[in-house]
Amino acid sequence: MDQVEAVFREERGRLLAALARRFGDLDLAEEVTSEAIEAALVRWPVDGVPPNPGGWLMTTARRKAVDRLRRDQVYAAKLAVLQIDMDRAAPQATGDELPDERLQLFFTCAHPALAAEDRGALTLRCLAGLTTPEVARAFLVPTATMAKRIVRAKQKIRDARIPFRVPGPDELPERLPGVLQVVYSVFTEGYAASSGPYLQRLDLAEEAIRLARILHRLLPTEREVTGLLALMLVVHARRDARTGAQGGIVLLEDQDRRRWDHELIAEGRDLVVTALTGGAGPYAVQAAIAALHDEAATFAATDWAQIVALYDVLVELDPSPVVALNRAAAVAMRDGAEAGLALLDELAGELRLRDYHPFALARADLLHRLGRLPEATAAYGRALELAGSEPERAQARDRLASMQQTERHGDRL
Repeated sequence: MDQVEAVFREERGRLLAALARRFGDLDLAEEVTSEAIEAALVRWPVDGVPPNPGGWLMTTARRKAVDRLRRDQVYAAKLAVLQIDMDRAAPQATGDELPDERLQLFFTCAHPALAAEDRGALTLRCLAGLTTPEVARAFLVPTATMAKRIVRAKQKIRDARIPFRVPGPDELPERLPGVLQVVYSVFTEGYAASSGPYLQRLDLAEEAIRLARILHRLLPTEREVTGLLALMLVVHARRDARTGAQGGIVLLEDQDRRRWDHELIAEGRDLVVTALTGGAGPYAVQAAIAALHDEAATFAATDWAQIVALYDVLVELDPSPVVALNRAAAVAMRDGAEAGLALLDELAGELRLRDYHPFALARADLLHRLGRLPEATAAYGRALELAGSEPERAQARDRLASMQQTERHGDRL
């Protein structure tokens, strides 16, 4: 069953993208993809995984799609063309006949005709395979709101006849940032899962890196493509040290740096240099910050002054509340908890941070460091309310319990 699940993870996105382009209908593509996978769950445990599982899934899904279109008179003309195409195809498609068309679907989902908030949501749902609640948590909105966004985006693609293709050179500058944001959103969900029993979803993180490598091969001179790939590599290099034996969170200062993937770090650092040459974009600067963490032999040796300086640049390039939060945390390490907390207090009114778990946790930690225990206890309670994954909840519970015990002990003295 592990082998079957691995096949589904690898093939689902490719299958959906190929079907969406062939039929021009995301809903139909999703439905027949799911039906093909369901058929595989019945057949493969009995017959075994076929030599070319992607081809088997594609053949099954196409037949189901054609059966469905045959029952719908609206698609009669389209069906005739599709049937000719299927007749020309071999009964069992080979790997070469199932091209990787995910990037075409990524660019379709990042089309400027779609609302900005719909682009990443649709791609995470369709190509990364996240559930609607997971996508909602990634964008900090209610599940019902996200469901409406996804439906709206699909309708827009269908009604506006948005093509499933990679844009030409004249369109690329406008479209590329949206695609990069989508890839990074997939990686972010893999780096820190929005829900579930595990801190990391390594399959998503590695899928995002794989897609970024494809983008980098196709667009080697685009600095932000290089910067995004560099960022993901130097961060993902720490994956094995980020959790303990029981799956609990291991903070950066406590990680065994010998467990970091130093080959990925070296590759990422080389890409950082390339991305920063001739100018810097947000991803390249973030990659440079992450590389500084990786270069430090110990946590105590971290060059916080340079990290804060890079955050100063990043704030100019991307003046978002999350960037300001991360800068405040770096200032706290350079100048002390009081300075960091003052910056966090300035951000307290930001709507995006009001229900953002890292903000609540960072504020609680700084209050704790300053000895303001009642306030720290309340902040840890808020962090517990907002935590998504079980490791995040366990971390917040442990700190909250420690605060409460300290307060009780202080009352007895």
